[in-house]
Amino acid sequence: MSKKELFYSNLKTKLEETTTFPEKYMFKFIIPTDKKKIINIENMFNHLGAVINTKESKNAKYTSITVHVIMRTVDEIIQKYIEVETIDGVISL
Repeated sequence: MSKKELFYSNLKTKLEETTTFPEKYMFKFIIPTDKKKIINIENMFNHLGAVINTKESKNAKYTSITVHVIMRTVDEIIQKYIEVETIDGVISL
């Protein structure tokens, strides 16, 4: 099992034990500041009615993106992480 597969397996177990769905979930990402990449991430959540906040680092080299959105299942959460991680340079927290 790869490191990513192990991470998602552990996340799934923890969420199934502690969360009742549907649930408001917070995603947090850090990405090198790049308007196109930020817009891509925002577009991945906009159709879900998400509240999205961005904040640049002090030197504007990085941007943090916080997404609050109602998710229906654990698998839906994991799929979003996998989708966002296709963007180069994204760090999921």
